[in-house]
Amino acid sequence: MAQRRIGLTGGIATGKSSAACLLEQAHGLPVLDADLYARQALEPGEPGAQAVLQRYGAQVVSSKGVIDRRALGAIVFNTANERRWLEQLVHPLVRRRFDQELTRLHAEPTVVLMIPLLFESGLEALCSETWLVDCDESQQLQRLMVRDQLSQPEAQARMDAQWPLARKRLLADVLISNRSDSADLSAQLAAALSP
Repeated sequence: MAQRRIGLTGGIATGKSSAACLLEQAHGLPVLDADLYARQALEPGEPGAQAVLQRYGAQVVSSKGVIDRRALGAIVFNTANERRWLEQLVHPLVRRRFDQELTRLHAEPTVVLMIPLLFESGLEALCSETWLVDCDESQQLQRLMVRDQLSQPEAQARMDAQWPLARKRLLADVLISNRSDSADLSAQLAAALSP
């Protein structure tokens, strides 16, 4: 039987991590996290981190001598060319990690691939189905401002850096509404998992 690979995506602050946590804890599914792999690619000593430091220098170095993700975000979320440069650096590294982890988990019947930029980066080919964690854009903006302590323009710039949810809705196989509470989210995930 072919492995079921659920591509879990959504916009920033729509609730992908909450959904992934429920799938992992309540259903025992392994979750591969693109954001985690992207962060690891920028850890000290990694080739990705070296390339970022070469390009941006001291302006993205924290007091602890590591990449200051907030400073890097201020650059890439406000300059499309810089965001593209960073994506071209990090996406292949993330893809390599997915390939390694999928090989390691080949015997698992179902695997969740949590990829915020699933459609933007063309990684839906890794998946047997795609699920979009969805909410209203106004909810998304408020959640992002609270979660990351951003001003409205900063949060909007991060949202604008991704495809709008309306575009992603047209591409997803399953829509998971995260407009309500965690019990509702959990029930929708359970229903989507059922054959």
